[in-house]
Amino acid sequence: MTQATTRPATLGELDPSQNAPLGVRDEIRRNLIERLRAGTTPTDLFPGIVGYGETVVPQLINALLSRHDIILLGLRGQAKTRLCRQLTALLDEVVPVVPGCPLRSHPLNPQSQFAREQIAAEGSDLVIEWLPRDRRYNEKLATPDVSMADLIGDLDPLKAAHEKLDLSDERVINYGIIPRSNRGLFTVNELPDLAPRIQVGLLNILEEQDVQIRGFPIRIDLDVLLLFTANPEDYTNRGSIITPLKDRIASQILTHYPETLEDADLITSSEAWTDRGELEISIPPFVASIVEMIAFQGRRSEYVDQNSGVSARLSIAARELLVSQVERRAVTLPDTSPVARVIDITQVVPAITGKLELVYEGEQEGTIQIARRLVTQATQEVFDQHFPDVISEGREGSDDADRYKPTLDWFASGNRLELGDDMNDADYRAALDAVPGLGTLVDEFLPSESPLHRAAAMELILDGLHAHSMLAKEDAIRGCAYTDMLGIMMEGLR
Repeated sequence: MTQATTRPATLGELDPSQNAPLGVRDEIRRNLIERLRAGTTPTDLFPGIVGYGETVVPQLINALLSRHDIILLGLRGQAKTRLCRQLTALLDEVVPVVPGCPLRSHPLNPQSQFAREQIAAEGSDLVIEWLPRDRRYNEKLATPDVSMADLIGDLDPLKAAHEKLDLSDERVINYGIIPRSNRGLFTVNELPDLAPRIQVGLLNILEEQDVQIRGFPIRIDLDVLLLFTANPEDYTNRGSIITPLKDRIASQILTHYPETLEDADLITSSEAWTDRGELEISIPPFVASIVEMIAFQGRRSEYVDQNSGVSARLSIAARELLVSQVERRAVTLPDTSPVARVIDITQVVPAITGKLELVYEGEQEGTIQIARRLVTQATQEVFDQHFPDVISEGREGSDDADRYKPTLDWFASGNRLELGDDMNDADYRAALDAVPGLGTLVDEFLPSESPLHRAAAMELILDGLHAHSMLAKEDAIRGCAYTDMLGIMMEGLR
């Protein structure tokens, strides 16, 4: 494509050899091949997309090289729409169009009556508009009330009567969003929600690349790459994709959730709003891992509808709430450092409850209880990744049988530890340092140069022991209290 300083301004200046009409699929294919030859990696092709380098992206590249229409099929929060939007980077920087043409006709290949009349009237003096790549992408969220007029277009009888035109005349058409996406990309999100009769209207576009409006003999060849996103059909009761439409979508690509905690953390770190100005929030890695693990536990939970899935938005929203909790404490307590603690994770429950679709048993338990259970399970798993096995430690003959004994004996002696999310740094550290054995375990298995990170790791041990039913934990609105599990059981019996 010619540089901006030398772009032709009129039709007469447009060199057919340099600006020959090229279909959008061929345009994407050509630019994609150039990038692959230049050694562009999947990460560079789709920046911000994590975990798809060996799965989704290669399939997507093959589909684009094949000039296919594509459907991305997966559960909520799997970056399907983002992938579609990023395909605009494979378009040319700018393309020439006839100004005012609803179909964005190429000056050398006019597709509308309007464009042909403009060229006939002005000839080589016709002023050319250069359309940037970001204006060549449109999308529509499918809802049951979407009509054929919205997508394809309709006839305007008032215009026909006013200008004394026959209804079969192309000039009386009010084009829908798909024809107005000509020479570009168009995405239909949540395709199953589109009424079946409207899905039928897409068949011609997919197969013959043309449209008919109201049965009149008006046929317009379209140059549109159609993209679709959908959840699996068994997820929604609102509708499904009709079989003929599925048959005409050449490539179906399955997306998935992050497969590793590291990938999930990269996604959350890039998407969550954690920049709070001058206040630099510090989140210990193991605390961030607990927040990420909540979504992983939700995707395994028998109480969560796995046909619905657990969106990556849960982790993003939870990270933001965690940062806000630390920010609030640091602002209200001037002698407190902006460092996240394990107890702060209790404040992320509002990010969980609205993002879980529960099965019947989960509904009976209650959303808040399930959310807290997921937090406990996430804490347990992260604890197990860093510290010795609690269960095997007490077995006879174990080399490390006494690692947790000082801590458990301290609680068994009737001691009680209360923590609040509004404690200042000194009180927080002092409370944890009073429990024997915690500091020794942290220094051996999860050492840190930061005193507050070290204190948070000590708290992780207490929460891990609670998750393994070795300690009792009483939750309060702004804190919690750890006590001896056996003592609580005996008191309950009394």
